[in-house]
Parts: sequence; structure tokens; C-alpha cells
Amino acid sequence: MARRLSGLPRRQRLIGLWLLLSGISVFGGATFALWLDTLFQPQGLARLVLWLGCFSGGGTIFLVGLLLERQLFTPLRHLQVQLARLVANPDAREDYPPEGWLRALGPDLVRVRDAWRADRGRLATAHAEGARSAARIRQELETLLQVLDTPLLLCDQHRRVLLFNQAAETLFENHHGLGLGKRLESLLPATSLQDALGQLPRDGSPREVLVPCDERWLRAVLRRVPGSHGETLLTLSDTTAAWTSEMGARAELLDSLPRLRRHSASLTSAADALSSLGNASGEMRQRLERVIDEESQSLGQDIEQLAALVEQMQHEGERLVPLWSNDLWQALNERRAGQVTVVPVGMPAWFKGDATALLVLLGSLIEDLQQQRNPQGLEGEVCLGNKRVYLDLIWRGAPLSERQLTEWQQQRLDDLPLSPRVADVLRQHASDAWSLADDDGVHARLRLPLPATERVGAPRPATEPRPEFHDFGIAELPPPDAELAARPLRALEVVAFDTETTGLELRRGDTVISIGACRVVNARLLASEVFDMRVDPGKPIPPASTAIHGITDADVAGAPPLPVVLPRFRDYVGDAVILAHNAAFDLLALQPPGAGVTLDMPVLDTLLISRALDASLDGHDLDSLAERYGLSFPPGTRHTALGDARVTAELWLALLPRLEARGIETLEQALALQNSALTKEDACAS
Repeated sequence: MARRLSGLPRRQRLIGLWLLLSGISVFGGATFALWLDTLFQPQGLARLVLWLGCFSGGGTIFLVGLLLERQLFTPLRHLQVQLARLVANPDAREDYPPEGWLRALGPDLVRVRDAWRADRGRLATAHAEGARSAARIRQELETLLQVLDTPLLLCDQHRRVLLFNQAAETLFENHHGLGLGKRLESLLPATSLQDALGQLPRDGSPREVLVPCDERWLRAVLRRVPGSHGETLLTLSDTTAAWTSEMGARAELLDSLPRLRRHSASLTSAADALSSLGNASGEMRQRLERVIDEESQSLGQDIEQLAALVEQMQHEGERLVPLWSNDLWQALNERRAGQVTVVPVGMPAWFKGDATALLVLLGSLIEDLQQQRNPQGLEGEVCLGNKRVYLDLIWRGAPLSERQLTEWQQQRLDDLPLSPRVADVLRQHASDAWSLADDDGVHARLRLPLPATERVGAPRPATEPRPEFHDFGIAELPPPDAELAARPLRALEVVAFDTETTGLELRRGDTVISIGACRVVNARLLASEVFDMRVDPGKPIPPASTAIHGITDADVAGAPPLPVVLPRFRDYVGDAVILAHNAAFDLLALQPPGAGVTLDMPVLDTLLISRALDASLDGHDLDSLAERYGLSFPPGTRHTALGDARVTAELWLALLPRLEARGIETLEQALALQNSALTKEDACAS
């Protein structure tokens, strides 16, 4: 939500001056004619000539101005708009063909435009033919990145992220330090990692380092890409569970072994001494029996503790990962395509298990059931217990006997490495198996208790492929520590942002209710790396404001307040230059008294830049500029913070060629240009 600009555009001021001069001339002529008429009292034709002569000056000024406006000034403005569109986008539509006194330029302009488009078409065809193989390789690379489970990061010599995959995005979910062009230090600030990066051999030999990240431990394998300009590949894995196991259950297990040895030695010594006494009775025998009793109890307690530790280690085993029950049934049916399928029933749930081992185990069970029960259909159900999840396979008929279960547990699963027995896989899951009849007397089931997990809710749907996982052109950008003012505009990292507020009177209590932002890196809009958060204003939203942006009190209920959101937004911006349309209003909204976060980076304003480029044109609001440059708001996104921020970013990319055509190529030059368009009203607003 931006404030309304005061003051008239330059063209309207000129029109006003023209009408004022015409009016003054007409009024002066009328006064002069009235004075002469009173003085000389002419009659007939002489009187008509006198009045026409006195009005001729004002009329001439009015008619000449009207003629120039229609035949020259309006066609010039239309030509300026059309040229601005062609510079920003050579395929822009042709709304304003030359007219008036410029009509003769029509064929020449059409010829220039057609030749320009033809040259671009031939160049595009040549590029397409030469890049077809590269496009296929790129598509395969992107597909590989999306399906690879190992988180990957590729950094240039300045430790800017050039590439990451979907697994890395999942690993660093909601971490604003991950993004193309962002510094690795903002994502993983550990000193050990930075030291390891500085000492990597150039032959591609790997180096490993354990890196803390929030409350997790990540194992990072670092490799310098051979033959590159210092690019480094990082493969990451979450080793928190293994680290916890090493420091937890396994450490306790090692500590328990000396106690077990002491108990065993004490029992052996007491038993030998007791046997040497023979049938003798007395105080010595009672003392030895008491020692044996105490050591036996202690040994039993330690054995129970040992069993608990072993179970805990099994729960923490790296092969036991969270599984969604419906995914397991689907994978089982795909594995047994064309055979009896398992129909999921009941509510699905998460549990921990070794997916591959469970699929082979369940397949073995189904084969035995087909031989012994020949079921016409099978159902799979998950039941939640206190500390376990029960995986049930249900069929119509009688339950399996203990003998059948025992025989089944001794079977070898040849599809698994080392051909373990069913009992071995059950032991891996700290599980057992039993069969029971259902209460309806018709169905029976086999039940496998499996470790539970704290994870709840269905898995997220698969995200659609997106093109922002890599940009190798970032490596060609100037170093991050290069002087920002002298950096080329196309090399800037830009964060376009917008705010929605409770109203326009920011100095009288109106405040932010939504912040939206998106990033432009290497002159490329990253459509998916966005910031979009609602803000609790701590006061009701006026209906007049809701009518504009559609945000109600219910929409911001439970949202964090501005002092909480601002640091997150600042982290998202990082070292970027910020961009807004009518930035003075949005900066004032984000910098209320006591905000605690200062946005002290350079600010680009598309309103001021457009006004400086086209001072003679009317309409520099976001809607007019979107119309001028052929930009569109997707349905429902106008007057939303993120929707307006996206169009502002697209507008910046459309203005770039026009700035470069005027020799404005650095940030310093762009800031000087926009400052030249700063008016008194703009200065007061900031």
C-alpha cells in the first residue's frame, strides 16, 4: 500500500500554464477592446474588426497550443512510450503507431522494428541450434538434482552459492541463508568449515568436517572441483542421530560392560568359595549366599538396563527412518505388481523402520499366506499404541498358528544382503510378530509392533520443478567485497519488497500488516525464493483498508508482531540492495520508532527512476508502468505485498535496458539519476 503522490506532473503543469496564458490574453484583449470601444465608439465593420483584433492574440495562443498538442506533442509522447517498450521488450505490442506530423515516420519505424526482430529471430535460431545439446544436458542435470537424496551445495571462489538441490532446500527449510548468490557464511557460519574451505587441495581430494547447524550436527564432505575457477562442492548429511547415539546409548553400553564383568567375577568367586565349603553351615556360608543374592539382583538390573540400551540403539539406528504407512503399502503393491494387492484401511500414520527390509519381509509373509490360506484379498492397517505403532496385515480366515509363525521367522530373506532371517529383521526393529483373530470372527491379522516417531501429518506433496536451483553465471559477478557503488546494475543482488498497512497515515499510528519480497540475482528474478509474512498490527484493520488489500483481522490473528518479523526480513535481505516502488512510504512503514532493525543498505525506487527517464510522460504509478511495459498481475495478487513486489522486480528488469542505453550502468549512477527526480513531496515523505 503506497501513499498518494501530491503535486501535478510536468505535462499537466505545462498545459495549465498554456491555458492560463490563453485566458490572460483573452481577458486582456476583451478589456482592451472594451476600452477602445468606449473611447472611439466604432460602428459596423470597424467595431467587429476591433474586437476580433483584440481577441486574436489569446485565440492564436490557444489554437496554436491545441494544434501543437494534437499534431506534435501527443504523437511524441506516444512515440516515446513505444520506444521505451521496444527497448525494454523488443516483442512489445504496438499500441501507438506514429500519428499527426510524425505519421511519415511510420514506415521507417516499422522497418526498424521488423529488422530488429528479424535479427533477433535469426540470432535466437542460431542459439537454439547450438544449445540444443546443452539444454538436454541441463534438463538431465536438473532432474538429477531434484531426485538426489543427498543435499548438495556448489560455491564459487568467493563462497557464493551457485547451485543447490531439493534435498538441500529440505535440509535448510525456512533458513533465509540458503539462496543463489548468497554467501555460505550466512548459511553455515562455523569457523571450522571456513578454515577447511581455505585449505582444500586443488586435485579434488575430499575433506570432511563436522559442522553445527542450529541444534543439528552436519557432516560436510568438501571437494574442490578440478579444473574450475575455485568452485567447491559440498555434500551434507545430518549425523545428529549417529552423534547422539555415540554420545548416548553406545557410551552407556560401554560403561555397563565393566559393571557386568565385576558382577560376573564376584559371582564366580562366591560360587567357588561356596562349593569349597561343601555341606558345612555357618556364618561364612550365609555371607557367601548373601553375596551371591546381591550380585544376582545387581546383575539382573544391569541386564535389564542393557536390554533397554540395545532397544534404544535400535530405535536410533540410521537405517530406521520415518516412514508413511500409505507409502509402504503402495511400494509393496508396486513390488508385487500383478499379484494380490494390499488395500490400506483406517488412518495412515508415521513409524520408524527399514523400508527395504520391511518390504521383503511383508512380501515373504504374503507368499506364505497364499500357500497356507489362499486369501482373496488383503488389507493393511496401522494402529497406534502407547509407545509403538502396530502394522497389521489382515485377511479373511483363521489366524496363523505359533508353529507357522516360528517357521516363518526362521526363513531366509535372500533378496536382502547376507540373507538374514525374518527373526533378524524383527530384531533389528526391536519387534516381534503374532497372529490374532478379529472380534468379528471372520478376519484375522498378523501384527508387527514397530518403533513410533514424533512426526505427525501427511507427507508434503511433491514440489513442482523450478528453474532456480543453479546459476553458474554468479561466478562471473564481481567479488562480494568489491565497492558496491561501482558495481554494475546487472551484477547487483536486489531484493524487491512491498508492504501492506492498516492505512496511509504512518505518522499517526498506521502500521504494517504484511511484508512481501523476492530476489533478483544476476539480472534474473528467482520466483521461488520469496519472503511473505503477515504481521500482527496490534490494532483492528479499518474496513476501508481491507477493501483495498483484502486482509482482515482474522488473517493476521496469531501472526508475529513487527519487532519479530523485521529481523527475519533483514536476514532475508542479507547484503542485497533493496528495491521498491515509492520506497519512501514502505521504508517509513518498516522503520517505526523503536523498530530495533535498521535498513541501511542502498535503496532503488522504480517510481523515481521512471520519473527521471520519462519526465514528460504522465503516469508513474505501478499500474500505469505495468501497462506501459506489458507487465501483468496474476489474478488476486494486486495490492498484495508479494504480488506487488514481484511486479516491481519485473519492472526493474524492464528498466535496465533503458538505463544502460543512457550510459547508466552502475549503482552510483542509478542512485544519482533517481535523486534527480526527487521532489519536495518525496523528501518530506521520507
